[in-house]
Amino acid sequence: MALIGLDQVSIRFVGPSLLDQVSLQIDEGERIGLLGRNGAGKTTLLRVLEGVLTPDSGTISRQQGMRAATLQQDVPTDLIGPVSAYLHAVCAADHEPSWQVETRIDQAAHALAIDLQAPIETLSAGSKRRVLLAAALVRNPELLLLDEPTNHLDVAAIEQLEETLVRRRGTLVFVTHDRRFLRRVATRIVDLDRGRLRSYRTGYDAYLEQREDEQRIEADQAALFDKKLAIEEAWLRQGIKARRTRNEGRVRALESLRLERRARRDETGRVQAQINEAERSGQRVIRTKGLTFGYGDRPIVKDLATTIMRGDRIGILGPNGCGKTTLIQLLLGQLNPTEGTVEHGTKLEIAHFEQMHDTLDDSRTLLESVGEGRQSVTVGGRERHVVGYLNDFLFSTEQIQGPIGRLSGGERKRLQLAQILSRPANMLVLDEPTNDLDLETLELLEDLLLTFPGTLLVVSHDRAFLDEVVTSTLAFEGDGTWREYVGGYADWQRQRAMDSDAGGAQVTGSAKSKGSRGGRGTKLGFKEKRELEQLPQTIERLEKEKVALFEQMAAPDLRSTRQSTTTLQSRVTAIDLELEAAFTRWQELEAKSGAETA
Repeated sequence: MALIGLDQVSIRFVGPSLLDQVSLQIDEGERIGLLGRNGAGKTTLLRVLEGVLTPDSGTISRQQGMRAATLQQDVPTDLIGPVSAYLHAVCAADHEPSWQVETRIDQAAHALAIDLQAPIETLSAGSKRRVLLAAALVRNPELLLLDEPTNHLDVAAIEQLEETLVRRRGTLVFVTHDRRFLRRVATRIVDLDRGRLRSYRTGYDAYLEQREDEQRIEADQAALFDKKLAIEEAWLRQGIKARRTRNEGRVRALESLRLERRARRDETGRVQAQINEAERSGQRVIRTKGLTFGYGDRPIVKDLATTIMRGDRIGILGPNGCGKTTLIQLLLGQLNPTEGTVEHGTKLEIAHFEQMHDTLDDSRTLLESVGEGRQSVTVGGRERHVVGYLNDFLFSTEQIQGPIGRLSGGERKRLQLAQILSRPANMLVLDEPTNDLDLETLELLEDLLLTFPGTLLVVSHDRAFLDEVVTSTLAFEGDGTWREYVGGYADWQRQRAMDSDAGGAQVTGSAKSKGSRGGRGTKLGFKEKRELEQLPQTIERLEKEKVALFEQMAAPDLRSTRQSTTTLQSRVTAIDLELEAAFTRWQELEAKSGAETA
């Protein structure tokens, strides 16, 4: 049965229509994932469904008595008082028996790990986000609208929210960039693209396949149309000298083609970006010994000993409030430890992606923010005009000249990405970089990070992102203890389960250095000791050869050497495989050596 329906609905603010005569029927019990690029109008559509935004044209039909509740994208700053009082106030307008209200508040508080007595104004952004989620859930609406519900939530809260939404009766429409969340929750996908809605009554993975096929067909059709238009334009120019014999019907048809082409909204270009790599850092990037820090009686880091090598891609994982950002500040030297040391390697150039938007000045233009008084930036070894550079990140000329305050949450995040990538760096530190990014930009960021030869530290609760990008995970184990695991989020889960199955062997101390990863503890033989001594030189030699090959491929006189790019690239691929094998073997031998000396 239809809960709400849109018929030929249009809405426009500035520029092209965000909704262009769209029609949509939402049935009871559906869980719809709403997808689209940043700025496409997803939040606008949610506000139309909620009933707080009236479209310019079209009709909206709602089931009589239907209640809608929403989770907005931004966290309000003016909420005060105990959480319990706020949730009771939210439910007051529904005029339901108090016992039902109390039951739903208790259930929501348990599901989202909320302290009902805590003052809202003292909570972190993630905790406030959970309170707002609870406020939407406790109203028990027939239509629940969630705009980026996983932002600022830790992994445990995200997984609990997934369970709550899957079990919940009622209809759900949500916007998210979290692909695992989409796969788990969505029963239908609605895609908003260039003002039009496309519906896919399937899961996320099947939607990707269907959408790819549709885009290919659309591109082919557009190419055929443009070819026909070009032929007709050429015919008209040739017929100018013979106007009397010209086919006026064909001329009118050409005018129709022109109008159709003018009305066509081509697919927006894809974000184009590259990391502005600085000179390579030293082999050892950061080393900590006995690193300890806390606030009062609360330990954040306790006796952390780890070594970060050039090229490591490390994910930092833990619940909200455990001290992930503090750990980054300690590693970067922005905070002084109470005990222990942090040593930095040589030639370190760090670019830091902040978690929140407070680094952006809303009164400045995008041009001022990225250019910093200059008209050009150097990216990939060449000068780029700031306007052209921002065009690559899909910002229009109007946006570039306008204030940052007009940008959506996703566009602000994309601007931050443009800022960071314009700075030379051999180490990237990214604190929650995926919040508010559309899926296409998120996948671009993944591709950039996978090809970045420098060092990466990333804090994220996006499980798919961690699995794609990182090679090891530094996870919070409680009481200031951090432990390192090989691989991404799924590997961390699997290794924790293995530890639990083995009897929950207690982890002492903190994260070990690279040499403590998963060894069996057997003694090294003579040959293994010699192999361990020689592996760093082997790795160094392979890396130097790889750099030389890249320089050779970039040389202008490549053809004169009679070596094709394909041959050189094949050798680079082979080197990557050799390096991976060498690092794996080094870790195995270091693990044995560490266990032997422990």
